[in-house]
Amino acid sequence: MSVETVVAWWERHQIPIYLTGLAVGAVIGVLLPESTAAAVEVAIYPVLGLLLYATFLQVPFAQITRSLRDGRFVTAALVLNFVLVPVLVAAAILPLGLERAVLFGVLLVLLTPCIDYVIVFCGLAGGDERRLLAISPLLMLAQIVVLPLFVLVAVGPDLVGAIEPGPFLDAFGLLIAAPLVLAWVTGRLRGRFRAVAVTERAATAAMVPLMTLTLAVVVTSQVPTLSGQLGAIVPVLPIYVGFLVVMAAVGIATARAFRFDVPATRALVFSGATRNSLVVLPLALALPPMFAVTPAVVIAQTLVELIGMVVFVRFLPRLIPQRAPAPTAPSGQAATTRRTDDREESP
Repeated sequence: MSVETVVAWWERHQIPIYLTGLAVGAVIGVLLPESTAAAVEVAIYPVLGLLLYATFLQVPFAQITRSLRDGRFVTAALVLNFVLVPVLVAAAILPLGLERAVLFGVLLVLLTPCIDYVIVFCGLAGGDERRLLAISPLLMLAQIVVLPLFVLVAVGPDLVGAIEPGPFLDAFGLLIAAPLVLAWVTGRLRGRFRAVAVTERAATAAMVPLMTLTLAVVVTSQVPTLSGQLGAIVPVLPIYVGFLVVMAAVGIATARAFRFDVPATRALVFSGATRNSLVVLPLALALPPMFAVTPAVVIAQTLVELIGMVVFVRFLPRLIPQRAPAPTAPSGQAATTRRTDDREESP
């Protein structure tokens, strides 16, 4: 059996493979002692970094620069993540009266847009992952600035000092900058060294196994933590599920307001629905003992979102289908039709 055949089989069956990875991770996490699971947690960043390196290898870097100059998509992503999401959180979650440590965890994770594995899931669903990759640094910097302001308004000034930029910057360096630079170097050297070209092909072919491994490692490391905090976690699960559902609708509506094409619409939906749970987790772990439950609240969102992303990959292309080709117009109308389509579809 050739490598191409195996890769094609992986891609055809990627959804059940991902679900299997989640299930295996959950079972191992239940069976492992908590100390061992904590050791597994150390593997999250390396595995996720390797996954993103394989993802970046498939993105033409010239098009990344072009996507960053796409002012409409940049504006839409900023409005969606830093205007509409905070308004939704303020209107729907703050009135629930959650206990302070629980609320802080919910705010940490829901007010910070994802900058890592969202790129992978977006590409799997046929979204324009180049746009998400291009705006990742901007989203990262924006959330570092605005998160303390949101917390100041929602929870109080005494918690603002608990938010340090260090974990954000570390995560950005390890999960975005390093894999991105390495992928760029690989692309520059592929024509000169056969070993580099072979490595690139192998990493690209391993996308599905890498994603499955990432899901399994995350779930394995976090299940023991969740088991001891079920009383605090259960009330936030409907919040996280509802957020995914609502943000799918809000993302689609925002994309329509900006008149995006289908790939850009899917990318914007993923940007609004996915959160930066793996990046803010170190922040939650660094909080004082009175916020001992906060990391479990953040981790619960990770698990809900991973399942949600698998669902998104499966059903978002149906919810946002590719438009059927327009019928052939008479010669006198063809140019007008093309100009209209271009005006509506161009980024």
